[in-house]
Amino acid sequence: MAHKADLKVSVVIPIYDEEECIDILYDRLTAALGELEADYEIIFVNDGSHDASLDMLTALHQTDARVVVVNLSRNFGHQPAISAGLAEANGDCVVIMDGDLQDPPEVIPDLVAKWRQGNMVVLAYRRSRREGFLRQRLYWLFYTLLGTVSDYPIPLDAGVFGLIDRRVADQLRNLSEHNRFLPGLRAWIGFSQAVVPYDREERVAGRPKQSLVRLTRYALDAVFSFSYKPLRLSLAAGLVISGVCFLYAVVLVIKRLVGIDVVPGFTTPTVAILFLGGVQLISIGILGEYIGRVYDEVKARPLYIVSEILRKGEES
Repeated sequence: MAHKADLKVSVVIPIYDEEECIDILYDRLTAALGELEADYEIIFVNDGSHDASLDMLTALHQTDARVVVVNLSRNFGHQPAISAGLAEANGDCVVIMDGDLQDPPEVIPDLVAKWRQGNMVVLAYRRSRREGFLRQRLYWLFYTLLGTVSDYPIPLDAGVFGLIDRRVADQLRNLSEHNRFLPGLRAWIGFSQAVVPYDREERVAGRPKQSLVRLTRYALDAVFSFSYKPLRLSLAAGLVISGVCFLYAVVLVIKRLVGIDVVPGFTTPTVAILFLGGVQLISIGILGEYIGRVYDEVKARPLYIVSEILRKGEES
């Protein structure tokens, strides 16, 4: 590991319509990073913002050479934007955080301290969060489900906020899959880990950019990228239902042969057909989620497209 004087810390932050947060974020970031006794760079990834975010980031770059701006050609999403930032990071370690200040920059010195102790991955663990009741319940449901079905041990209540060593960042960049769930990929790579607890704050300004639809898609990526259990569950459900239906058919045949309670009608076959049809549709839907992800990988389109990069001496 480099000596303190030689250390460089990269901070990667995806930005999407965060004009109300950028100035406050920059001030708090520079104050926190100034405590490190190390060089640093702040990499803002503009993920197709429609407000004045890009202009504000460009102005910061012009006044502070340590600010790097990666401007994507359109909105590619939260995870691809983080990947674009990782591709430009050249520090000895990389801190990843969101730009809405729910991830407090003041935690960064604690993350770096844990890294200096020899930990390759330092997770920022959310011991509390300030969210609306519905979002809190949905987050709890998501992490409970993920912990149950995941084929890999993924730390729960630890999102993208955290620190990774240069070698971990290089391994993440080598992973080419399109449907990305960074906490899962980070856990899959391995290496020694440490945890720093923190309290997740409310947004400083503006409204959440991650809608419930986006969060649902993010949750599906997490589940289907790191677990085959939904497929196995649909197979198990099919076997159980088939067994129950076979036993029921045997009972009906016996009743008809014996002449007990033989009532003509359509209730039994109707219920059976609707039930089995619903199970089949659910199974096909689960299979479709996996096939759709295979289709994305086979197309091999780039994860993101960079429009321009603003870095001191390397504007392009």
